[in-house]
Amino acid sequence: MKIEVLFPEYASLFGDNGNMMYLKACLPEAEFIRTSLRDDPRFLKEKVDLVYMGAMSETAQEKIIRKLMPWKEQIGRRIEEGMPFLMTGNAMEVLYNYIEDGKRKIPGLGLIPYHAVRDMDHRFNGLYLGEFRGKPIVGCKTQFTMAFGGDESCCFSKTLRGIGINKGSKAEGYRKKNFFGTNLVGPLLVLNPEFTKYLLGVMGVNDPRLAYEKEVMEAYTCRLREFEDPKTEV
Repeated sequence: MKIEVLFPEYASLFGDNGNMMYLKACLPEAEFIRTSLRDDPRFLKEKVDLVYMGAMSETAQEKIIRKLMPWKEQIGRRIEEGMPFLMTGNAMEVLYNYIEDGKRKIPGLGLIPYHAVRDMDHRFNGLYLGEFRGKPIVGCKTQFTMAFGGDESCCFSKTLRGIGINKGSKAEGYRKKNFFGTNLVGPLLVLNPEFTKYLLGVMGVNDPRLAYEKEVMEAYTCRLREFEDPKTEV
């Protein structure tokens, strides 16, 4: 089992490095490749069971777009072939058509049919409750961007409380085959054990088992009660 973590020196804001810490606890024998911005991504040349990229600053986002742009067609092929990807926070915006920042229009890799609009004067913070394959997804958002365009039927999850790709949408994130992109931040895999089990199965793990399963399921159940409570402000 081989997992590639892209650009961890830049893409690990908001506790997103907790995702790979937990995955390592679930898969202690797996090889974790930490690909620096100085290095070429390994998934372009060899089979990788999961490619992960977490949240980053806006400056880092533009550096990573420049880094990956020469390989955009190869990345698109890997997604079409069904290689598993997980991107959290603003990471998937790197693959958007473009990011609008005031008068600037920053081209993305054009692999996700959305565009993002940045508003650096207003950060949105909120809790999120949604549904993925009939199971609840919980998390939180902290972002300067909203996304628009595209086919919202290809979303990662359906919003029950909170906002989707923008304040007027119930579609959250983006999914294509085994590519999972979400604006949720923090240790998504710790917070959502049902999704983590599903992801492990997609990666090819037979009979997926979670680290600290009893504890994470109890925390998940408790969090669900809180997020489903109408008194809880989202």
